Amino acid sequence: MTIFFHILLNNVLPLSVMIAVGVILQRAFSLDIKTLSKLNFYLFSPAIMFKLIYETPISLSVFGQVMLFILLFMAFQFAAVGLAIRVRGYTGGMKAAMRNSVLFYNSANYAIPLNQLVFSGNPFTLSIQVLVMMVQNLVPNTYGVYNVNAHKADWQAIRRVMLSMPSIYVIPLAFLMRGFDVPVPDSLYTPVRYLADAFIGTALITLGVQLGSMSWRISRSLAVDVGLSAALRLLAGPALAWLIILALSPLVRIDGLTAAALIISSAVPTSLSSVLLAVEFDNEAEFASQAVFVSTLLSVVTVTVVIYMLNIQR
Repeated sequence: MTIFFHILLNNVLPLSVMIAVGVILQRAFSLDIKTLSKLNFYLFSPAIMFKLIYETPISLSVFGQVMLFILLFMAFQFAAVGLAIRVRGYTGGMKAAMRNSVLFYNSANYAIPLNQLVFSGNPFTLSIQVLVMMVQNLVPNTYGVYNVNAHKADWQAIRRVMLSMPSIYVIPLAFLMRGFDVPVPDSLYTPVRYLADAFIGTALITLGVQLGSMSWRISRSLAVDVGLSAALRLLAGPALAWLIILALSPLVRIDGLTAAALIISSAVPTSLSSVLLAVEFDNEAEFASQAVFVSTLLSVVTVTVVIYMLNIQR
């Protein structure tokens, strides 16, 4: 019960408060959701990625293990959501929105505080989560952009959009500067810190603004879709992660702490990036917002169960 209330009070409740602020602001002032999403994509998200990668120590062996896990995990999740899409008969934008709601999970403003809570601020497990977050930031800005545009734009236009995303340049730059011990002048790094600190609040308020601008009446068909997305993300996600860890352990000797960090990282709710993509490219924004909101609410129970079942020795 202690872990349950820690997650509720320190992770879910603060998220809910910020989302509620966004809803209230939208109802009161009718904010421009496009401007908010651009601030997240082009300023705050690249800044927090650079800061965390540049500041967090990551060994080569851990890097290899995590990258192998993520590759397999995303492949199996892609297959699982593809089966669900086929069964439900989704087409066009809805097919892309469902994929994004399952494949992209909240590895930053939910999973990082959760990681620090569960593992008592262990820098090793934090480095694992930073790697997961790196991939979860890069993939939405490449495949995610392609996914939401593939049914309505040509490849040249999609490529131009992907190449305009700052994150695909920021991530290798941060690794190179850290690897070669290149210092960042305070006159430049101070603004990066300010922008990174603004990411979580702005992203959550953006979600709240989107929720505040949509109809709260959910049709039966949309409720089923949102429920399916939540089940694939919150239940199938950690189950697949556990199976992959079992299969990999004899081959790459994944220790218990690494395994626990990876399974917990896979259990978090749908990422705000799926909403930002939906808003930025006008692709099923109402479904994307509801998928994030519902999965975040349900995660207080599902994440707690995952942590309990892992029986982590801190």
